[in-house]
Amino acid sequence: MAVKSVALVAHDNKKKELVDWVEDNRTRFAPLTLYATGTTGRLLRDNLGRDDIHCLLSGPLGGDQQIGAKIAEGEIDLLVFFWDPLEPQPHDPDIKALLRIAALWNIPVACNRATAEFILTSAYMTDDQHHPKKPDFSDYTGRSVST
Repeated sequence: MAVKSVALVAHDNKKKELVDWVEDNRTRFAPLTLYATGTTGRLLRDNLGRDDIHCLLSGPLGGDQQIGAKIAEGEIDLLVFFWDPLEPQPHDPDIKALLRIAALWNIPVACNRATAEFILTSAYMTDDQHHPKKPDFSDYTGRSVST
């Protein structure tokens, strides 16, 4: 399963780092569908000149939850979330919920530039033969889950 869609999220002190990283990897991102929360999405649009970035709400206003919903619906293949470990966040429960839903649905997550580089340059990014195992929640829900 080649990665086709990426969610990009960054806390205020990490937005420039994320935008710079995406710009440095512009050609790798060119064929991908990009989703981003509020200000991060607008900064990416302005710096990349891409009008096709799906900008959602700002994280504290529900954007983190929108990304989480898209993960649960099978629309996101990779989450890149440059979060700031030194700055308390008033919407910390939303952040934890987003990371939880990504782990629950077996979505790769990069929380810093080094991890993002490893994932972005992985052969699995373009390998249509690789199919990550999707969780089966039928025992939990009492019905089959399809993505």
